[in-house]
Amino acid sequence: MDELIRLDALGAGGPYHSRSRLTITELTGTPVAELSLVPRLFVQRTMAALREARTLPAHERATALARAGRLFATGVVDGISAEEYQHIVSRVSGMPITVVRSATAGIGRRAGEAYRTTRYARPEGAVDDWRDPLTRNGQAVWTRRGDVFAVHAAGNHPGVHTLWLEALALGYRVAVRPSRREPFTPHRLITALRESGFGDDQVVLLPTDYAVADDIIRDADLAMVYGGEEVVNKYGNDVRVLPQGPGRSKILLTGHDWESHLGTIVDSVSAFGGTACVNTTAVFVEGDPAPVAEAVAERLSAIPSLPPEDEGAVLPVQPVADAHAIEKYLLDHVNGATPVLGGDGVVDDLGDGSGVLRPAVFLVDRPDAPQTGIELSFPCAWFAPWSRADGIEPLRNTLVLTAVTDDDGLVDRLVEDPSIRNVYLGDTPTYLMPPWVPHDAYLGEFLMRTKGVIRT
Repeated sequence: MDELIRLDALGAGGPYHSRSRLTITELTGTPVAELSLVPRLFVQRTMAALREARTLPAHERATALARAGRLFATGVVDGISAEEYQHIVSRVSGMPITVVRSATAGIGRRAGEAYRTTRYARPEGAVDDWRDPLTRNGQAVWTRRGDVFAVHAAGNHPGVHTLWLEALALGYRVAVRPSRREPFTPHRLITALRESGFGDDQVVLLPTDYAVADDIIRDADLAMVYGGEEVVNKYGNDVRVLPQGPGRSKILLTGHDWESHLGTIVDSVSAFGGTACVNTTAVFVEGDPAPVAEAVAERLSAIPSLPPEDEGAVLPVQPVADAHAIEKYLLDHVNGATPVLGGDGVVDDLGDGSGVLRPAVFLVDRPDAPQTGIELSFPCAWFAPWSRADGIEPLRNTLVLTAVTDDDGLVDRLVEDPSIRNVYLGDTPTYLMPPWVPHDAYLGEFLMRTKGVIRT
């Protein structure tokens, strides 16, 4: 690419090309874009403009979201076609092109469905408008907890940008701080939203340096923040912030028929290049986990090392120095675990400055081994023994738990545990996330509340 892509901030007054800019490089270190970083004063003025803006009527929001979804997924946005966008994201983020292509279509669909999917979170006894005839005798009205919603986005997968579309659908004005790793998806999506009916003062893109990032959250009514354990620790006690931390998704296998579930285990570990919070990172086996780990490792070892833009690519790619840093973190935390795959290293150097992160499989000797809580940005799974005497404690603190069991009493305990956010039963991959199934509860539960209205 001869000319750098210009990724302007998208403020309440339109695109903004700042003097402070960050160069975005692809995997080999070649510059591909310049991202404008906005100063604190720009953030403050933009957030104030969002607060003063008027919300579009519901039917206009739904129509604009559907139109934007089609444009994002198939059209030319800011001079870049969908195919060009997908290639750029793949080469910059290292995500396999098929994953990016699927995510593009998924964002398009979820934008079109965003208004309808917010209905899943609305209490059955509530109505949307105080003018509803039911309020004459008294009724709950479903109403926003605020007006301005901020998002500190992740860059591990384009699909993270489907969730905040529901905030727009519900009438919030939205400010997105993009990941420096992959700002192309939110820039394209917000541009498409603006071209489809949302005003510049309805949805904004605010790239900032770290010193200014918290200003966006401070000036919003509510916020959603992606990140690691440090994000959970920082914002976990703030009722205004919804942290989206590590998923630590797990599979529990009871009984002896694990062979018929082997494909589901492999797919749960490796789908999306193993980069998502819904990828399985720990497998608990009633009995000896070694045969299961060895069978999974055999399947994963057959995946080829390919550049991300190759149609056959499955595994993520990183700049080779970054890949070796991830590898070092893994090997530094083995701490007595038995390697089944990847014990000698997981980086396959492609010779162009980038490296494939190959799968890793390890065995631990007890269900409460600390390694079962490790989540990395590639297919890496820890296999542990489990017995009914161990109970559900080793299975806690997980986004998705797939349980292969016939024990209804065990399922009762899993569903009742508040730290297990989703329970899938049987041969169901952990990454399955249809729009009617909550991710980490419905976002609408966080954004909305009921208010009693009586008209006499």
